[in-house]
Amino acid sequence: MDHTERLRRLTINDSRAGGEALSFSTDDSLTLDPKAVALVRLAAIVAVHGAVASLGAQSDAALAAGASTGEIVDVLVAVAPVVGLPCTVAAAPRLALALGYELEDEL
Repeated sequence: MDHTERLRRLTINDSRAGGEALSFSTDDSLTLDPKAVALVRLAAIVAVHGAVASLGAQSDAALAAGASTGEIVDVLVAVAPVVGLPCTVAAAPRLALALGYELEDEL
């Protein structure tokens, strides 16, 4: 299915497109590479105030897809102008924990 058909189906709430959009697997029909998908999903988790476990799972997916920890932190910085400073500051310690940093020792 091409991108215009996918967008049309999402617009009309077609269940076939909705199920695909809500899938947590990397769909072969996406034009984004797995690393980009993982980083975009990480940004979305930050935007919705996701829990440490969610940030951790998606950070692990990003690392497995070839992202560096620096790129993962860059995602947080990149979304800051969109989600706002309070959201960014709130997400920073959760992301640090998700990446395995001990806040008292490392930061």
